[in-house]
Amino acid sequence: MNQFNNNNNSLTKEFTGSCLGKIIITAAILFVLFLLCVFTLPDEQMMQKETDDNVRQCLQENDSLHNDVFDEVISNVSRTFTEADSTFDDKETLNTYHQFNRLEIYDHTFFRTARIINYKYPQGVRIGIGIMGAVLSTVYYDDLVLTSGAIRGDYNERLLNPVIPEDDLGDNVNLQPYHYQGNPDN
Repeated sequence: MNQFNNNNNSLTKEFTGSCLGKIIITAAILFVLFLLCVFTLPDEQMMQKETDDNVRQCLQENDSLHNDVFDEVISNVSRTFTEADSTFDDKETLNTYHQFNRLEIYDHTFFRTARIINYKYPQGVRIGIGIMGAVLSTVYYDDLVLTSGAIRGDYNERLLNPVIPEDDLGDNVNLQPYHYQGNPDN
C-alpha cells in the first residue's frame, strides 16, 4: 500500500513538473478567471451610471490645469472607488457636457468599455472599462468637449502677422568697436 502512495505522488510530481502539465494547469487557471470575468461582468445600466459618475467627478475636481498624466491616473484611481457629490454639480456645465458629448457602451468577450464621442473624437475615446463587477475610470478632462467652435483657425489667416510693416527697415544701431584691453583691476 505504501508503494502505491509513493507511485501516485510521483505521478503527480511528474505531471506538475512537466511542460505539458504546466501548460494544462495554466490553461485551467486562465479558464477559471475567464469564467469569473464573464459571470461578474457589469451590466449596461451599471456601466452607464458609474461612467456618468466618473465624468461628474472629473468635471467637479477640474479646478486647475492637469499638466501631468500621473495626476490624471491618480484621480482616475480615486474616482473608481468614490462617488460624486451632487451638491457640487454645476448644472450649466453638465448640460453643456450632455449637449456636445455622447456616451456609448461596447460589449467585449469578458469586459465592457465606455467611449465618449464628440466632434473632437468622432471615432470615440475610451473613458471607462468594466471588468469583474467594477468600472475602472480612464476619463481625462481633455477628452470632454464643453465648448463649441472651430478647433482650427481661419484657413486663409497668416500664421505670423507682423506688427512692423514690410517696407520699414528699422533704425541703425549705434555700434562702437569693442577692443579688449585686459582686466582693468590688474
